[in-house]
Amino acid sequence: MPQQDIAVVVGSTGAMGQVIVRRLAAKGLTVVAVARSTDALASLVHSTPGVVACAADIASDSATEAIRATCEQLGAPVRLVVQGAGVATAGGVLTAPTEAVVDAVNIKVGGMLRLVRAVDGRLSAGARLVAIGGHYGFEPTAYAATAGVANAALANLVRQLSWAYGPRGVTSHLVAPGPADTERLHRVAQDRAARDGLSAAEVLDQMRAESAIGAFTTPEQIAWAIALLLDPEADALAGGTLFMDAGRRKGLP
Repeated sequence: MPQQDIAVVVGSTGAMGQVIVRRLAAKGLTVVAVARSTDALASLVHSTPGVVACAADIASDSATEAIRATCEQLGAPVRLVVQGAGVATAGGVLTAPTEAVVDAVNIKVGGMLRLVRAVDGRLSAGARLVAIGGHYGFEPTAYAATAGVANAALANLVRQLSWAYGPRGVTSHLVAPGPADTERLHRVAQDRAARDGLSAAEVLDQMRAESAIGAFTTPEQIAWAIALLLDPEADALAGGTLFMDAGRRKGLP
């Protein structure tokens, strides 16, 4: 029986990552789930058929060899990689520690490079290189320094990868959600509420109002978009950004 193509998902045990892993596994891919916590990985493997654990820290160069070795053991082509590692919220541009901003770029941008280099030799024609960025990479604010800087740099990297891998029939893509309805968002709301003397519910209402449809993006919607990129028609999206911000962006393009 032929082996199933591989999808590698970094940040697989987070609220968003778990939904992505399950969606890709349901599409018949063998999913290499990459995360730091062995306990969280074990739980994900136990609950989702078709998942293989790879304990690695994408912020370290050692992750490249760990991911490469896992894919080589499976012996199948890599059809999709997803860099979904999140970064810490460390305050606004006036207060965020410089080290936190540098760490964010290392995790997001350095992590994408480590991931892609790990699977380079196993990428099949039609494979997708996908990075999850975010709204603040395109709509800067004064209170989201780490996400804004790291995601802006990630968009540039995705374009560079598009030109580097395009001749091999491999495309790269950025998915840029708006605030996603996860526990992390609620922690951000609590921090902003404490800063502004409001309740967390009031802050969440304010954030919803920033959307044209009064909504947050859901992890399920993000997983849907990533799975959609597996379709051959998605070649036309090479190097581009899928904005999934529920109508938050006002700038053109």
